[in-house]
Amino acid sequence: MTLAHPSFQPPGWRWLKAQVWGLEHAFERAKAAGKAEDDTRIRIFFVLALFTASFVTLAIGATRSAVLSGLGAGAGLSGAVGAARADIVDRNGSMLAADLLHYGVYIDPREIWDTVETRRALTAALPNLSVARLEKSLRGDRRTFLVGALTPETRARIHALGLPGVTFEREQRRVYPLGQTAAHLIGFSDTGGQGLAGAEFALNDLVRNNAASKTSVPLSIDLRVQAALEDELFKAATAHQVKGAVGIITNVHTGEILGVASYPTYDANQAGKSDPEALKNRAAASVYEMGSTFKVFTVALGLDSGAATLASTFDARTPLTMNGRTIHDYHAENKVMTVADIFMHSSNIGTTKLALQAGSDTVQKYYKAFGLTKATPVELRESAKPIVPRRWDDNDVASTSFGHAISVSPLAVAAGMGSILNGGTYVPLTIHPVKPGFRPKGTRSVSEETSRAMLDLMRVNVVRGTGGKANAPGMRVGGKTGSAEKVINGRYARSTLVSSFAAVFPTDGPLEADRYFVLILMDEPKGTPETYGFATGGWTAAPAVGRVIDRVGPFLGVTRREDVAVPAPAEATAAALANER
Repeated sequence: MTLAHPSFQPPGWRWLKAQVWGLEHAFERAKAAGKAEDDTRIRIFFVLALFTASFVTLAIGATRSAVLSGLGAGAGLSGAVGAARADIVDRNGSMLAADLLHYGVYIDPREIWDTVETRRALTAALPNLSVARLEKSLRGDRRTFLVGALTPETRARIHALGLPGVTFEREQRRVYPLGQTAAHLIGFSDTGGQGLAGAEFALNDLVRNNAASKTSVPLSIDLRVQAALEDELFKAATAHQVKGAVGIITNVHTGEILGVASYPTYDANQAGKSDPEALKNRAAASVYEMGSTFKVFTVALGLDSGAATLASTFDARTPLTMNGRTIHDYHAENKVMTVADIFMHSSNIGTTKLALQAGSDTVQKYYKAFGLTKATPVELRESAKPIVPRRWDDNDVASTSFGHAISVSPLAVAAGMGSILNGGTYVPLTIHPVKPGFRPKGTRSVSEETSRAMLDLMRVNVVRGTGGKANAPGMRVGGKTGSAEKVINGRYARSTLVSSFAAVFPTDGPLEADRYFVLILMDEPKGTPETYGFATGGWTAAPAVGRVIDRVGPFLGVTRREDVAVPAPAEATAAALANER
């Protein structure tokens, strides 16, 4: 290794040094010759050359940074600038959320000529402006922010007033053009561009990254389906004066959430001013004891495990007493029932005996396969963990068999029942649209035979059982009612219910055919004259489900067909017995 001699200088440096000394000698010669004008010209030329060289250097550097820096290379995504967020759209490209140009108003009292006129003009132009804030700005001694989120039209109107000391600065603002529609799914973000709830929070990185490439982020919902679901849910919720309500529509094969609604709701543009109860996404963040809709899970696990067949019988003639408690039937039939009868008449006694016959280990195994023992795997961060029994003794098995002693989110019910009704595969729910024709693999929950049996049972229940009010002409609807008594002060209150209806349509056709799940849940509904004072699921939630399916079926491509004859429970039992032989 060698060291450069201290006197060594690069060639470029020697050239520049020679030019500077040459220019200095030129100054000296001009001064000696007494030609002051030449001295001035040379100095001006030197300064001009110096500035020219500086600008050329800056231009070359800027060009290199813009063209050769590699920004945006690779996947075509670069970091989002500032608080920018990409548009969010529905599966068909309809706008759900966007960044729009707005303006902030600033006041500099040092430049104001007439404080009285400025106060009057701004108060008239901005009716919602805080008077206290305006006064503070007018009496200050420096430029301050007055108000933000002005539309270009409002900004132009104030600018036309020609008020000295009133200026504007551009700002991006997140806007939700549909207000309350799908508010709980879309969510909202803060002024710094950070998602705080719903898809805005769950997909925050994607939304920010896509802002740089100006690529929208699509969600799985269909706005037409969403609008019909919200309309029917909110009307029913209002009519029954509920504490809260939930509506969900999913594709059972893909897990796509096509519509989801929570009541009460809020305007995403005014999230910060909304009631916390309205902000809660009850579909994901709340858990409920679901009542008899859970009998779908119990009957499915009983059939699939081999603990029973459709023709198996259980004595439901008398209430069941166990460990100091008595289990009754709400619709007492006082007879020996087949599994089909138990489902059709929603027998708590029969369902309990079926679950006990299957056994605690089997019940736990299937509940786990149905996704009921953990938070529902979906992108939404609000997805809540269930409340499950600690011991799983006979009491717990009995209670959970008809939807008590276990609390789950409505999304968990949707995913779990989807796994029974799609041919027997558990597919996680998603808020991302799935490519046409794609079917996620999922994990096996029940057999195809069990899936077909449950589809048929749910159809018979709507035609001849407790779910009759959910029928929609030509849509071949199947379903199950649920009416769970709520715990008040540590005891179940018979008059305070969580009423629900879980439905599937169409129930006919091959297992792989397109099929959709609908859930309506009402928290503490009140009876009405039209329901003869009843507040159970068959009277409150089932009719709303029927109206929803009647409206959304055509949007989902379901063709109306003439309803075929459905065997009565007794005929279905006889057919099952014949097949067993």
